[in-house]
Amino acid sequence: MARLRSLLCAALALIAFAASAASAQGNTERLAAAVREGGKVVVYAATDRDVIQPIIDAFEAQHPGIRVDYQDMNSSDLYRRVVAEAAHGGGVDVVWSSAMDLQVKLVNDGYAQRYRSAETASLPAWAVWKDEAFATTYEPAALVYSKRGLRPQEVPDTHAALIRLLAEQPERFRGRLATYDPERTGLGLLLHSQDAQANPTAFWQLARTMGAGRVELHTSTAAMLARIASGEVLIGYNLLGSYAYARAQTDPAIGVVWPRDYTLVLSRVAFIERRAPHPAAAGLWLDFLLSAQGQSLFAKRAGLFSVRDDAGGGSVAGLRQQLGPAFRPIPLGTALLAYLDQIKRRDFLREWEAAMQQR
Repeated sequence: MARLRSLLCAALALIAFAASAASAQGNTERLAAAVREGGKVVVYAATDRDVIQPIIDAFEAQHPGIRVDYQDMNSSDLYRRVVAEAAHGGGVDVVWSSAMDLQVKLVNDGYAQRYRSAETASLPAWAVWKDEAFATTYEPAALVYSKRGLRPQEVPDTHAALIRLLAEQPERFRGRLATYDPERTGLGLLLHSQDAQANPTAFWQLARTMGAGRVELHTSTAAMLARIASGEVLIGYNLLGSYAYARAQTDPAIGVVWPRDYTLVLSRVAFIERRAPHPAAAGLWLDFLLSAQGQSLFAKRAGLFSVRDDAGGGSVAGLRQQLGPAFRPIPLGTALLAYLDQIKRRDFLREWEAAMQQR
């Protein structure tokens, strides 16, 4: 029996070694193909370059001869650019954005190609859609506040507490609130429309309260964090928690709260463009984002939660445990298309505009 177990272990080890060797050989061949394609991968993304630079550096170090042409832009601009360029033959390899709904629309409209690899097979089922779109991160939407402007006992930790604070002290917070503009940024529309679905009564009451408080409307979390750090804004609502948490680690003026009644959690979604000019390099880049190494870098260097539990640092399991019953993930799939319907989007933005009329 002992000898049989030894033989079985040896056989399994041999199979694992063979699989590893085959994978290494495959990567070598793909790297050579990527170099022949032109030695670069073009990435359109809605992730700040300074956040993702450690990922780019690690990828280029691991794949000598491949340069990442990384172009960061607003999520709505990214969507429009992909559509416009595709009409003239394309030009991008990988599209990567936190505007999950716009990403799903692009995939649904035929702008992505199917892709399978050992890394995509290692993802949880919820992180893969049609073998075309892939969730690369998990990120809570946060309430961010000025530690200079709010005492610890004042900080709201639920949506109801935030509404109550703003309603009780309107003059104190007038002109000192910030959130995303859903008309000018896809991420803003995604977060606010998902918020409205999660708790319509609380969301629209909060929207009207923020409108009466002359809330500032922005297109980036970075801009809102700068306003909060300076003390000009006291509270920012529905900001990207990854950016906020990373800033809070080095800036004592920034505080971050994940609401304990419910916290929306989104994913940055990536896909390879259907007519990618550098498909081999695109596959290498996507695999690196999804690999245990890439996911560990997200968690350790970029402040993003990993979608894989076998990656070091912050993972989905850890985030789920930390948020408990407040954990409210935004599912990857066609349900995200609801508020991109022309009529539903129009109706949502009309109601939003009505809430903002008192600004």
